[in-house]
Order: sequence, then C-alpha cells, then structure tokens
Amino acid sequence: MKLHIHDTLSGQKVEFKPNNPERVTLYVCGPTVYNYAHIGNARPVVVFDVLFRLLRHLYGEDHVVYARNITDVDDKINKKAMDEGVDISVITNRYADIYNADMAALNALPPTYQPRATDHMPDMVAMIEDLIERKAAYVTDDGEVLFRVADYDGGSGRYGKLAKRSLDDMIAGARVEVAENKDAAADFVLWKPSKPGEPVWPGPQDLPGRPGWHIECSAMSEAVLQLPIDIHGGGQDLIFPHHTNEIAQSCAAHGHSDPAAYARYWMHNGFLDFSGEKMSKSLGNVVLVHDLIKDYPGEVIRWALLSGHYRSPLNWTPELLEQSRNNLDKLYGLLRRAVDVPVVEVKGRGQYTYVNHQSLLEDLNTPGQISNIFFVANSLEKALGEKNLAVASDLKSNILEMGLVLGILQQDPEAWFKQGAGDDLTAQVEALIAARAVARAEKNWPEADRIRKELDALNIEVMDSAGGASWKVKATN
Repeated sequence: MKLHIHDTLSGQKVEFKPNNPERVTLYVCGPTVYNYAHIGNARPVVVFDVLFRLLRHLYGEDHVVYARNITDVDDKINKKAMDEGVDISVITNRYADIYNADMAALNALPPTYQPRATDHMPDMVAMIEDLIERKAAYVTDDGEVLFRVADYDGGSGRYGKLAKRSLDDMIAGARVEVAENKDAAADFVLWKPSKPGEPVWPGPQDLPGRPGWHIECSAMSEAVLQLPIDIHGGGQDLIFPHHTNEIAQSCAAHGHSDPAAYARYWMHNGFLDFSGEKMSKSLGNVVLVHDLIKDYPGEVIRWALLSGHYRSPLNWTPELLEQSRNNLDKLYGLLRRAVDVPVVEVKGRGQYTYVNHQSLLEDLNTPGQISNIFFVANSLEKALGEKNLAVASDLKSNILEMGLVLGILQQDPEAWFKQGAGDDLTAQVEALIAARAVARAEKNWPEADRIRKELDALNIEVMDSAGGASWKVKATN
C-alpha cells in the first residue's frame, strides 16, 4: 500500500516516501495555551491524528514519531498572567491540561512528544547564535535579533516557495511592521527584549529577553525529531508567515538552500466556515471544544470534522453535528445487532472482503473512507439477515479496522447509546423496559403507554424491534 499526499511545497499530490521507514517523523504546530481551544483549533488535531494512525498502520506503531508542540511563551500568555497576578506557568499549565483533555475527548491519540517552548530555550538560543555567526541574522541597537530575509531569498524565490508568492508580493500583502531598527521590512524577530514584568531568559550574545514565535517551532522540531522531518503539518493560516519563516531560519542555520532539508513534505488543512462567515469574537460565533463536548459526544464532533476533505473548507453547523450523530447511531446500532458476531484479525484481503484504506491512502480522503464503512455496513446488515456468521464476522472485523484508523466506532455499542448513564439510571430504565414488555405481552396498552411516557420523562428513547426493545439516552442539545 502506497500513501499519496498533497504536498504544499511542491503543490502536487506525490507519493510519500519517508527518509527512514524505521523512524517516520511528523510535526504539527500545536496551541498557544492562554485560553480554551475553539473548534477551528481542533481540526488539525483530528486530521493529523488520522494521519498518525494511518502511518502507524503502514509502518508499525513503534516506527512513527509524532510531535505536537505547546507554545507557552507569548504576549497573550503574559497579559493573562499579569491580569491574574500569577506566574505564566500557572496559566500555561492550566490551559495545556484543558487542551489535552478536550482533544482526548475527540479520540485524539497523545503525540509521541509534546515539547514546550520554555523547555527548549537553550536550543533556540543556540540556533540564533548559529544564524548570527552565518550572518543570516543581526543584532539591533535595541537588543533584538532579526533574520535577514532578502539574503536568504537571494532573488531565487525560495523564501516564498511554500506560499507560492514572491518576496515582494508577501511584503505588500502582509501587515509587516516597518521599524527603524530593521535593515529591511521583511526581516522578522528571532529574539527580543522582555517588557517590564514579563519573564526573561538569557539570550544570544548575552541579550536577556525572550524568543520570537517562529524560532520556537524550528528549535523544538529539530530537537525532538531531527532533520529532515518527514511531514510538517498545520492549518492553512500558518503557511505564511509561520511555516515560511520556519523553513528560512532552519535552512539558513545549517547552510541549506533546499527547503526540503528542513521538512520533506508539507500538509495543511482548510478552515472551518460558519455559514459564510469566519469565526470571530466580534461576530459572537466562537465555538469552544470545551463547551461542545458538554452537549455532544466527542466522537460526534470528530466525525463532523472528518466529514469533509481536510484541504477543503468545512461548513460548521448544528445540522452537521446532528447528521454526524445520526450516522454514528446507525453504525453503532448495527454493531449492537452484531454483538454476538466474533471479531477476527484481518490482514490484507479477507475471505469475503478486505480492509479498504485506499481512500485514506489517496491524500487522507476521510469522506471516502466513511463511504467505504457504510458500504461494508450494508453488506453486514445483509449477512446478519441471512444468518451467515462467517461473512458477518469478516465484515464486522473490517468495519472496526477501518474505524480504528479513523478513530471512530471503538466504543462498546451499549455504552455508546447509554452515553454515560449511571448504574442507578440503567437499572431503573431496564426495569421499566421489562415491565413494559410484560404489559405489551398482556396487551395492556394503557400501562405500556404509561411506562413509555415515564421513560420519555427520563430522557430515554426506546427502539422496538423483532429482537426486543433497546434504548438510548436522547440528545440534550
């Protein structure tokens, strides 16, 4: 099986060939931890979690190394810490823990490494020192260290290769801070003095201060993964300036001219769309993951994020979430009906079908993989009706294997429908369903209706079938 991905650097769909199949590396830019993560922040987490799972499936769990960083040095972090009168670590630890818990609720596997900027200050300082020594960076009179963009580009266009834009176009189209201490407008900050009350670290050239944003990821990714990284990922908003500047400073620090010397492939996910508008505080449409998971199972949110191709915009609506919940209900309902069907290990082609990851192998086509699951599910439904246990076993096993790589359908079906109902509620509901069954058998329809209304008051939906009644907790949103 060969994986093909759309490489932002080349602008083409290419076959993925790791530098070392025994150690496949993936780096994704993580959160700046000063507040709750919104649903747009969750899209790259879920998208690249699927990629992480797929790479582990292809190369083996022990042969894939995934790093997703934590940015814990930032102006917004400093402001929040000052407002609360606490050290920045209080803020960053609080929101890093919340972020990790929220992403785990979306079934995202923990990355192999989660480096924090504050733990890699010596790596950043050493990289900046190398850049100064190579004359790729310079120290200003006010204690900043800036990167020489024009010298790196050298008129070759390599600075804008990832963004597919020339240096002049990027300067004209960006909000570039033109300061007297800059040699050129495009030069960006590697190190700067801390403001009064802000944390301070020993810096390059004995300059106290703190790092710029871009140097953090360059230093952390190299420290934990080594270069070249196989795949570097993130949202489309990071292509310029963040990822563009990462490439420039990392390559310049090692004297490389080829951007692929830093990361061999680049993948970027598209934005979420909110009925034609971007999510913003001013519009009042900011959707926090921490709030969403109170109303929806994390797996529903994950399904919704995977329902569109990762490179395309995704329209985020309440209807999308309800459709995602309904789709999962259908599949878990099928798995509940197939609860007594044994699961077998499926390697390659099975006797009746085979695990089909082809959609994911074609640039992580998650909607295609979802369609594949429903195709196999329809066949499983037929096999159950025909009581063909051998076929049903193979089909069920394939559904679970495909779901594993997508990060879905791994719960016990009964647990899915009970949605955390406690033992007391479960016992009460099952007693009522048993009493209702007796009433129906005795054709005591008023009593059966009364019990059903009592179940409805408990927010329980009863599903009658030829095999008996089953139940689930109704959606509360």
